[in-house]
Amino acid sequence: MKILAIGNSFSQDATRYLQDIAASAGENLFVRNLYIGGCSLEMHAKNITENAPAYDYEENTRGIEKISIPDALAREEWDYVTVQQVSGLSGKIETYEPYLTEVLNTVKAACPKAKIAFHRTWAYEIDSAHGNFPYYLKNQMNMYHAIVEASSEAAQKHSLPIIGSGDFIQHLRAIPPFDYKNGGTSLCRDGFHMSLDYGRYAVGLVWFKFFTGRNAADVTFAPENTDHAYINIIRQEADKFIAK
Repeated sequence: MKILAIGNSFSQDATRYLQDIAASAGENLFVRNLYIGGCSLEMHAKNITENAPAYDYEENTRGIEKISIPDALAREEWDYVTVQQVSGLSGKIETYEPYLTEVLNTVKAACPKAKIAFHRTWAYEIDSAHGNFPYYLKNQMNMYHAIVEASSEAAQKHSLPIIGSGDFIQHLRAIPPFDYKNGGTSLCRDGFHMSLDYGRYAVGLVWFKFFTGRNAADVTFAPENTDHAYINIIRQEADKFIAK
């Protein structure tokens, strides 16, 4: 299966371990990410119009070359293309259109056989210093609920399935090892990006389950220098929380 993410650093987080996770369960996923830090749907639409080779074409966060969205869409016979809004605007439905429609029209024209999914990203950490956190009154649950509402409306409008990364991250934040407000480990590395170990791994499992329908229990891969007990908790919670 070939998957292209039209995104930013949040899809970079999601795809970092995806190929390794899948391979350890006997699944062959070819995954590439189109990366510009902080790239919004509006910027994606603008870059499409200008055919701008502004993206890092990434495998496992490693940039292979600079590329435009049209060129990336033509590069492979993609089975899936994912889209998302930039994190700070992800709970602001008024920022989605007309840009989401423009991006989707481009994908559908270039890859008529590909399925498209919407990546629902996560809310910021409770003490995040991100400049857009005040949009949500610097409240994690406010932001999470706003993201759910906006992404649900956008996905329903375009009949897109949702990859629920943000849902699983919010679920894990209530589990003792990752209950940051009560002394647990934060799943963020800087208040908004996923941590390089458990956060990225958790989101990678969400994508793995979405694209393969397999159980996280089938996965044997874990990032280096991680606690086996924490990894097991994430896998177990993924299978309990995420419906097939």
